[in-house]
Amino acid sequence: MGQKVLVTGGAGYVGSVLCEHLLDAGYEVVVIDNLTYKQNSLFHLCTNAHFDFVRGDVRDEYLMRRLIKDADVLIPLAAVVGAPACDQDPWLAKSLNIEAMRLLNRLRSPRQLVVYPTTNSGYGTRSGDIYCTEDTPLDPISLYGQTKAEAEADLLATPNVMTLRLATVFGMSPRMRIDLLVNHFVYVAVTEGCIVIFEKGFKRNYVHVRDVAECFVHCIAHAEQMVGRPYNVGLDATNLSKEELALKIKEHVPNLSIHFSEAGSDPDKRNYIVSNQRLREAGFEATRSIDDGIKELLKGYRMMGRAQFNNV
Repeated sequence: MGQKVLVTGGAGYVGSVLCEHLLDAGYEVVVIDNLTYKQNSLFHLCTNAHFDFVRGDVRDEYLMRRLIKDADVLIPLAAVVGAPACDQDPWLAKSLNIEAMRLLNRLRSPRQLVVYPTTNSGYGTRSGDIYCTEDTPLDPISLYGQTKAEAEADLLATPNVMTLRLATVFGMSPRMRIDLLVNHFVYVAVTEGCIVIFEKGFKRNYVHVRDVAECFVHCIAHAEQMVGRPYNVGLDATNLSKEELALKIKEHVPNLSIHFSEAGSDPDKRNYIVSNQRLREAGFEATRSIDDGIKELLKGYRMMGRAQFNNV
């Protein structure tokens, strides 16, 4: 029997893919999620004897104490994700992104491994011409970036922790998100035929959701050599500007019209090139390309059909 992994927020966009990969790798998986979005993204795992689900709130100390004590590995995905979502409910963002993390860290023992996903949007104020490494100082602009950076610092000050600074994630998931940039651009391309882009030269890094899941599995298997440090998680070949991304999508959607606007700004000020060398030296490298993701998304969006309230 494999190690037991507790995944908070495991029914979300990353979690519903990650849980598949953990089970396939031989781990026992327990998910706690409050199912805010009424998602059924883990139904297909219920047949697996090594999977279990608890509906609950990660801020419930009694419940978390009971779940944490039996776990070997903790993967805290539960969070308010993204700058707009955090700005919409700042209290909830701080409560989940910081206080719930402090609770988890207080309840665990030093023997229990924490693999914590954060964001590389903290590099946003850097130049798009400079490679950001894990040693580049973080200077998050948005409340989202600030809460994730604060939680990361708290965790890294304690034993047996590693953090994954995720690039902008893309790809299909049982709990789909179309607000993520690649996913959004492709969705607009196929539903509206036109993308309007502000800050067209701003660059960022990208990574496929299944590469993220495989990275978590790698980190658990190689924890002894990797703990105590943050790792950028992205694909070096996808340090792309918004304009370059749109033109890449147009290769797959030839009738797409692309327009540029001076109106609008990124709340995270994301304009950076990220180096993923540290993770590569630790034995893991993302492999799924933007082209792979676009092809996958085009198939997925055909399954989604007509949007609510739309006639077409």
